[in-house]
Amino acid sequence: MGRKLNGLSQRYVATLRKHLKQGPRASLQSAHALGRRSMALGLETLDLARFHEQALITLVLPGYSPGTRERMIRRAGTFFAEAITPIEKTHRSAQETNGQLVQLNQSLYQRSVDLTASNRQLQQEILQRKSVEESLRKSEQHYSRLLEQSRHMQEQLRLLSRQLLSAQEEERKMISRELHDQIAQTLTGINIQLASLKTESTLNTKGLQKKISSTQRLVEKSVDIVHRFARELRPTVLDDLGLIPALHSFMKSFNKRTGVRTSLTAFATVERLDTAKRTVLFRVAQEALNNVARHAQAGRVEVSIQKLPDWICMKIKDDGKSFNVERTLHANGGKRLGLLGMRERLEMVGGKFVVESSPGKGTTVFAQIPPDNARARGGRKTR
Repeated sequence: MGRKLNGLSQRYVATLRKHLKQGPRASLQSAHALGRRSMALGLETLDLARFHEQALITLVLPGYSPGTRERMIRRAGTFFAEAITPIEKTHRSAQETNGQLVQLNQSLYQRSVDLTASNRQLQQEILQRKSVEESLRKSEQHYSRLLEQSRHMQEQLRLLSRQLLSAQEEERKMISRELHDQIAQTLTGINIQLASLKTESTLNTKGLQKKISSTQRLVEKSVDIVHRFARELRPTVLDDLGLIPALHSFMKSFNKRTGVRTSLTAFATVERLDTAKRTVLFRVAQEALNNVARHAQAGRVEVSIQKLPDWICMKIKDDGKSFNVERTLHANGGKRLGLLGMRERLEMVGGKFVVESSPGKGTTVFAQIPPDNARARGGRKTR
């Protein structure tokens, strides 16, 4: 490569010398050809400038007057300008090409950025779509389960409705039988006694006092039976005196009727509860004690009402035989209706219902209800 550069340098000097000898009308084709040759060898403008400088030192500086030297330098400059024209054109073309490449690269880069953003957005949309599809699938499964639960609950409701109607009919039958067998017969006996008294009063008065006393006893018995029915339907003492006296009266009657010993512990300000909540507590205790009488074969029942931080809790504990709570709740029959009725009553006032039963420990019913705004303090114990 060094030999070629040296040869090109000598050629440049010889071509410039010839050009200068031809004078102002000399052609510049030789300079242009020399420039193309330089460009083919990969030379730059600075390389030709060094050749041109060396040629001026060799050809122009020595032996000429200042005026001649100035004219020769101008013609040599024209020669040099023509010689570098191919290189400069190539440079301009390269610069234009580079500019176009830069623009193209920028355009490609922007398109890459846009494509990356589009891909990212597409991935997000795909993820969102998958999430929506998964949510829809879960929702479909959830609603399918809800539908199945609804169908099951409807079936349970129909079954409970039939059982409630049956239980209501049985209760009406019992009340009808009691009215017919006891009240009607007693009233018939009273009527017969009164007719007999009417007849005997016109004849003689012997034994009249004895029959009057017998008739009074029949009337008292009828009154007691009517009062018992009234208490079971809705005890007036609950409205007139409150929950604790009503429970005390019912438990006293329960003990007399069944022989099961009872005890009651309560705090006095439970009476500040509204009528609906006091009624719920009474009905739950009533139903729980009736269940004890029907099923538990217990000797003792303890009823306690206490105030917890967020609840008022009534506990009914017996020492009778246990039963399977879950099986009973899912079975058919009156005992199940009793448990469900207690739970429904408590849930109506925002309460909770729990039953625990285990062998050797009897059964405990927990009834919890939220207190009213009025804070209940103090305590009372009664047996």
